[in-house]
Amino acid sequence: MGSIITGLLLALTFIIFVVYAMKGGNLTVGFFVMAVLWTIIGLVPFNVAVKEIFTEPVLNYGKTASYIIFGSWFGRVLVDTGIAGSISRRTEKVGKKSPVLATVLIALVIALIFTSSYGVGSAIAVGVILFPIMFSIGVPKNIAVSVFTLSIGAAMYVNNVLFVQFQVFFPKVAWGAHYQRFGFVAMAVQMVIVILFILFNAKKIRNGKPFIVESETVEEVREVAVWTYILPVLPVALSIFAKWDAVPALLISIIIAFLATGNMKTYKGFVNMMNETAKHAISDIAGLLIMLFVLTMFQSAAVHAMSGFTSVFQSIIPDSKLVLVIIILIIAPLAYFRGPLMLYGAGAATAAILVGTGMFNQYFLYGLLVVPSMMGVSADITQSWNLWAVQYSELDTKTFLLTGLPWAWLATAFNLVAAYILL
Repeated sequence: MGSIITGLLLALTFIIFVVYAMKGGNLTVGFFVMAVLWTIIGLVPFNVAVKEIFTEPVLNYGKTASYIIFGSWFGRVLVDTGIAGSISRRTEKVGKKSPVLATVLIALVIALIFTSSYGVGSAIAVGVILFPIMFSIGVPKNIAVSVFTLSIGAAMYVNNVLFVQFQVFFPKVAWGAHYQRFGFVAMAVQMVIVILFILFNAKKIRNGKPFIVESETVEEVREVAVWTYILPVLPVALSIFAKWDAVPALLISIIIAFLATGNMKTYKGFVNMMNETAKHAISDIAGLLIMLFVLTMFQSAAVHAMSGFTSVFQSIIPDSKLVLVIIILIIAPLAYFRGPLMLYGAGAATAAILVGTGMFNQYFLYGLLVVPSMMGVSADITQSWNLWAVQYSELDTKTFLLTGLPWAWLATAFNLVAAYILL
């Protein structure tokens, strides 16, 4: 009887959490409350809870936090040194003659920058450069916003900074060749979908009415050497080919960016630039870091609380990988509004359940849940930079969701198949 009551309480709090997350509740508060509740419901001894739920997971997450900090810093450096802006403005020259081709190039530029850059601050800094360019060549607002968000979402598949955040749900998954082959395929698949989206709307782009975002016309123009355009992908290249850890790969890329753009000519100028970019980068992700630390508490609480229900879930969950892929494909939009398929929302509990059963390889489970989560990252209004893009463009939420959802869902379908085959 005790186990039945425990199971019912866990299920009830899970449902309440799903509703809370989907209604836009603060996730830091939500994860912390769930960690406390599931610790109590699971009857975890006090001393064990203090050590194994509220202390060790947070301390062990320090390495991942450093990746996030350096990734955000690198993104800020790309913007503040003028590299991101210079890459973006090169595409503007194409736009007057061929707006459709220019839009495709802008999508590729966004994906290039965000293979290593991370954070809402970096996304905003790049967006205020690229949106005026797209608007000036006649790209309709709803198309421009979806191009921006879908392209960032594609890059996130190979962004090590985001990878290590999702990795917390799957302890046996590592950044290496096994994952990378899937990551690059998934990125390529989504970028093909983005390009098809642009071509599908080619007539609307050609017939669009150009307009100028006046607040951005005063932006200082800084040109940099063309060879610096490779810097956005340098951390990824060093990680893959030289087998460097993400921190030194990002750090050396930051130093090269400073050096190549003339920001190390004087000691004082270099120190000022370093301090300003670091300060802005860390402030951009401060709330995210706290949320992720609390998330690790919830993950640990879930493992303890559900340890006695493994056999129950094993009898309910399909034991066929193909069947599971088909189910997730059909219900993929449940990743929206922080639902049960979004790892930055109620999906955290879903991941804990699936991993806890031990029924499937964790690489497969990573793909199974990360793909719909990326759908949310790419086209859901609750993703921070998506919300900013909608507000900046003065686009209504319904139009944004209706424009991006079908294409994000299509990319999700293909990438779930890729996860089934490659992972």
